Amino acid sequence: MLVKEVMTPGVECARPNDTIAYAADRMKALDVGSLPVCGEGDKLVGTVTDRDITTRATAQSHDPAVTRVADVMTPNVSWVFEDQTVEEAGRLMKANQVRRLVVLGRDKQLAGIVSLGDLALRTGDDELGGEVLEHVSEPPR
Repeated sequence: MLVKEVMTPGVECARPNDTIAYAADRMKALDVGSLPVCGEGDKLVGTVTDRDITTRATAQSHDPAVTRVADVMTPNVSWVFEDQTVEEAGRLMKANQVRRLVVLGRDKQLAGIVSLGDLALRTGDDELGGEVLEHVSEPPR
């Protein structure tokens, strides 16, 4: 099974110069915990999560109305191509200990997001989802 068959397509990007207040508002409206961050030409430059905002800004009393996404985002992003297999996505999640991967087309344009939940629920492969969850939940190496 390919990633494009289980991913969430059409995800919204945050921009590096967006405020974290705006990014948090988008996450709330979309009921998600992270947004890919896209730069010029909609190229992926990072991700920003609700945890990034909390630990890198709120905990240090940064003003969400002026703090930029670029100031708190994670720049080194794990990603997978949409035509790779779900097993390959699972291996990447385990290796990088992440619960979601950005999905790119072969043109390197954003295509969607695939989450641990997608692997567990949409593939019908309980073993894959359980195995990935076990590795992702281990303390970092």
